[in-house]
Amino acid sequence: MFFGLFLPLLFGTIVLLLFVGSVDWFGTLFGRQPIRGRWWMWIAVALVAAPIALRLAGIDFGGYDVRVIALTFASGLLIGLTEEVLTRGIAVKLLRDAGYREVAVAVISSAIFALLHATNILSGQPVLTVLATVGFAFGFGMMMYLVLRATGNLVWPILLHALTDPTTFLATGGIDVAHGDQNTLIGLAGPFNLVSVVFALVALFLIRGRVKAIDPAPTMPEDGKA
Repeated sequence: MFFGLFLPLLFGTIVLLLFVGSVDWFGTLFGRQPIRGRWWMWIAVALVAAPIALRLAGIDFGGYDVRVIALTFASGLLIGLTEEVLTRGIAVKLLRDAGYREVAVAVISSAIFALLHATNILSGQPVLTVLATVGFAFGFGMMMYLVLRATGNLVWPILLHALTDPTTFLATGGIDVAHGDQNTLIGLAGPFNLVSVVFALVALFLIRGRVKAIDPAPTMPEDGKA
């Protein structure tokens, strides 16, 4: 788990953060969002946070080696950091700079996030399983966009994403595998996946606004004076 999962994630995280630093985007990505969220977007925050809380309360942590728990949460943090910086950070910034409306920003950035999970087919997963994962990933990506808008800061999607993956893994064995010995709390967390996807689709019709596009090459006056 350390060599096959954690170390590759750590390497990828370092490379991504070095890139962000090289273009001096840390302040932009982790600063206050340039467009305010709407009150209803906080529903997305609740829908994402609720199953995390249920799984944390329902997981039998005593059934795992402490090293497995530590590596699972550490890996989850790296996954949340890299995927959110890439899709809700870099992708959202580039789309906004290009002048796209926020609904397009939400859809395209979520589609990029979903397509990242299409690579699971290379590991031999069945096509239908991969398609279901991609569909869920799109809905989850939309929820993370709404969390970004509601909270106004990229840190919160990172943290919620970082807790979603490891708690799902420890509670059920992952999205594609479910154990039959789930307790009541973990069972209650399951339906939130469907509710979140439905809410994300409804949100497509409610998202409004646009961040003013950035002119990459301001024109000079005809006399050459600034």
